[in-house]
Amino acid sequence: MKKLALCLLLSLTACGGSREFSRASFNGPLQCAPYARSRTGLQLQGDAASWWRQSAGHYARSHSPIAGSVLVFRATSRVPSGHVSIVRRQISSRTILVDHANWEPGRIDRNVPITDVSPDHDWTLVRVWWAPIHGLGRRAYPTYGFVSASGPDDAS
Repeated sequence: MKKLALCLLLSLTACGGSREFSRASFNGPLQCAPYARSRTGLQLQGDAASWWRQSAGHYARSHSPIAGSVLVFRATSRVPSGHVSIVRRQISSRTILVDHANWEPGRIDRNVPITDVSPDHDWTLVRVWWAPIHGLGRRAYPTYGFVSASGPDDAS
């Protein structure tokens, strides 16, 4: 009887799978790389920071945002596996809107502003909107650039 009750309980919790987010940790079930892979079709595996290296010779890489491309963050002490965000659109020469998973632990966020703060205006250093403060975060994060499934590879 206890096994039946447990199976019933587990099957009911599976119904919650349509929720947009869970309150998982950074190492929980919701991660940025699988989310970006499912939304873009890019067949890249492993840590988000490794997507730049893996994409060489397979996908277009650039230092200019294009809708549908993926911004690849470098690994740092704050984001040890790196991070990836999907570009929705560019709203100015230095600001894009992205969708990404797990920037805020366990959440999928849409239309999030990211601003280029790199000295050469090449999107290699960015600040990301942080919803808890309703503004851009204070920290700047290094990035490699943008990866997309089509277009010329103009980055090294």
